[in-house]
Amino acid sequence: MARSAFIQEIIDSAKTYDRNIVLPEGGDERVREAANIIATEKISRVILLGNDIEIKAWFDEKEYSLDGITLINPETSDKLQEYADAFYEMRKAKGISPEKALETVRQVTYFGTMIMQSGDADGMVSGAAHSTADTVRPALQVIKSAKKGGTVSSFFLECVNGVPYVFSDCGLVEDPDADQLSQIAVQSANSAIQFNIPPMTAMLSYSTYGSASGPLVEKVQEATKLAKQRVQDECPDKGIVIDGELQLDAAIVPSVATKKAPQSPLGGNARVLIFPDLNAGNIAYKIVERMAGAEAFGPLLQGLNKPVNDLSRGCSVEDIVGVAAITVLQSL
Repeated sequence: MARSAFIQEIIDSAKTYDRNIVLPEGGDERVREAANIIATEKISRVILLGNDIEIKAWFDEKEYSLDGITLINPETSDKLQEYADAFYEMRKAKGISPEKALETVRQVTYFGTMIMQSGDADGMVSGAAHSTADTVRPALQVIKSAKKGGTVSSFFLECVNGVPYVFSDCGLVEDPDADQLSQIAVQSANSAIQFNIPPMTAMLSYSTYGSASGPLVEKVQEATKLAKQRVQDECPDKGIVIDGELQLDAAIVPSVATKKAPQSPLGGNARVLIFPDLNAGNIAYKIVERMAGAEAFGPLLQGLNKPVNDLSRGCSVEDIVGVAAITVLQSL
């Protein structure tokens, strides 16, 4: 698939910053191809983890340059013990032993987060060959949430007919309560701002302004109230508009909004869509991607001290390149 104007704009913007992104899955040929593109186009510098001898031989065979790429084998790195000691100090209160810390940090996803923690990288992109849990767990243990006790959530950037949207949460928080959902809404609106997407945020439901009732509707209604208050308390000057509860058509179709929610400040122009739970969000993003041919990048994590982003194990080389560029902008 050719790059959309939206992702090309993100890539062009990423090139203007001097950032270093970790790709821990150097054993995967898609990741190697992506590393070559990222470095060649100067989207960022790359730290590529894996068997450095094998990876170098692969690059030589392809006649690719390693300029802008640092190869590190965690097993032979002179930083391994240093990182293991640091990880032990972080986790000893949880009962980890020095031996277990060393064993853990040998894993490429943990090693990659320790590179970030040490200040030698600005972000990490993983998931081509690992599960979401394998990517998220090290991030939560090492990078940690930006706010003590805060929710870490995920979002997708979906480009539909050339128009970018934020979908959240479609990949991480299974059944958020009202408070968590409000945090996700504000995080997602702020993520939209990072990518020049209007932070017009809809709290989605099967109900619009009380057209239906029940616990599921009440959760979204309460989350909407809490989210609006969070905006006032945390970021009143960013132009974030949050409204709900809204059915999808009332959120994104102006003519429907005129009928169903004429007083909504969104006016049917929502660009940040907040789903009530992971079932709804995950199904929705896949429907839009597969049936509408949307360009989808994610799940992208939000709420961490530094950006760590996940990939689908079915991702393409261009998906990895796009998420790397997104990660650069999140690191600013």
